[in-house]
Amino acid sequence: MIKTIALIVVAAVFAPAPSVTSPKMSASLSSADAVMMFTNVLPPEPWAPQDAADSLYRAARDALSKGDNSRAADLFNQVVQKYPSSTYAGESLYYYAFSLYRVGGTEKLKAARAALSRLSSSYPTVAKRGDATALRTRVCGELARGGDEQCAAEVSATATSIDRSVEQANREVERASRDAERASRSVGRSAPSARSVPSGCPNENDDDDERVAALNALLQMDADRALPILTKVLERRDPCSAPLRRKAVFLVSQKHNAQTADLLMNIARNDPDQETREQAIFWLGQVPDERAVDLLEQILRTSKDEDLQDKAIFALSQQSSGRGASILRDVATREGASDELRGQAIFWLGQRPSAENNEFLRTLFTKINNDELKEKVLFSLSQRKGQGNGKWLMDVTMDSHESIDIRKKALFWAGQSGAGLDEIIPLYSRINDKEMKDQVIFVLSQRNSPAAIDKLIDIAKTDKDPEMRKKAIFWLGQSHDPRVQQFLIDLINK
Repeated sequence: MIKTIALIVVAAVFAPAPSVTSPKMSASLSSADAVMMFTNVLPPEPWAPQDAADSLYRAARDALSKGDNSRAADLFNQVVQKYPSSTYAGESLYYYAFSLYRVGGTEKLKAARAALSRLSSSYPTVAKRGDATALRTRVCGELARGGDEQCAAEVSATATSIDRSVEQANREVERASRDAERASRSVGRSAPSARSVPSGCPNENDDDDERVAALNALLQMDADRALPILTKVLERRDPCSAPLRRKAVFLVSQKHNAQTADLLMNIARNDPDQETREQAIFWLGQVPDERAVDLLEQILRTSKDEDLQDKAIFALSQQSSGRGASILRDVATREGASDELRGQAIFWLGQRPSAENNEFLRTLFTKINNDELKEKVLFSLSQRKGQGNGKWLMDVTMDSHESIDIRKKALFWAGQSGAGLDEIIPLYSRINDKEMKDQVIFVLSQRNSPAAIDKLIDIAKTDKDPEMRKKAIFWLGQSHDPRVQQFLIDLINK
């Protein structure tokens, strides 16, 4: 049987490794790029194989999907220039502008603006889509930030129209509420909610993208003017405005000041839409204001909504305030909290490196009886290398009072966190449990080290248990060390 396993392993050792390619990744996202993520950035799948521009369109789409924006722009432009009557021409002109926007820079942005103007005159059906208008607003927003007066005027005009439409929407909601209240008094019953969702709300991306792009551009140009408009957007209570309010929350969060804190806290407390409240709580983690910490603590103490509590835990983990870690430690020890919330608190404590958090988690481990929470502690401490946690994990590995599963997890994370082989290798002869021996073999297999290979070869040669020898042989088969190949061949020929 062992020779059979060795033959299988040899085949794997000498097989060529599969090639791995990775697509190009774009640079870090600006706030404008983040807003762009509300829409689909890939062109439609090719739909006209008989069209003369089909292969060129396919190549352009492939380039864009790989993040090669310059090549995509060139290829989409070729479609338009060579085949202006193609069924692909309108889409290609739009994505030519989009690719130029992604490349960035004043000249590319001006070319994108010109392409979108041509789109309106030459391919009006494509131009009438909401994303084409939104893209022009984004392009103009970037140019306006660079001092382009024409675009600054466009952004300003769009923002003014948003301001007026929001004021009108708020007046209509107030009027509807008053009418409903009067009607209820006349029949002697409670007023119906003005927040009930009507049928026929437009798709949230049909109109919002242009407005969000304009508000984002204005925020970058003139925050003092943008924030009052965003405040009005966030005060809307008509049911169809919830998607726009969620996007406004993101925009507000990009400015870290006292007014931002006031807005986000107000939304977290009072917005009627659950998702909007959750997003406000999430972004409070970026606000350096002790009042935000107070609110997050209050949510964790009083809210019964676990989704809101989960967002509050994340927000606290991002706070630079020392109180944030203190509140997380309180949640981690709170008996009344769910295991999920306690586990989240433990995880984020592990992401905040400090001697205090290390000591707290080690002490917490000894006080909890829940293996799932214990595993969270093991993982969190394994993330903090070089702070005595490796030795602590090895101590847990040898603690016979712990379950086998916990000891195996401790050994695994000790291996992952860089525990020395001079500590791991001797374990094999010190323990008698087969599951633990199996785990030692696995941990050794994950270390690309001659000493680990030597120990696995020794186990494969000399261990009295054939199961352990087979497992050592299997994991040796994953190594490309020349000694392993020779060992396996010698074993087969034995």
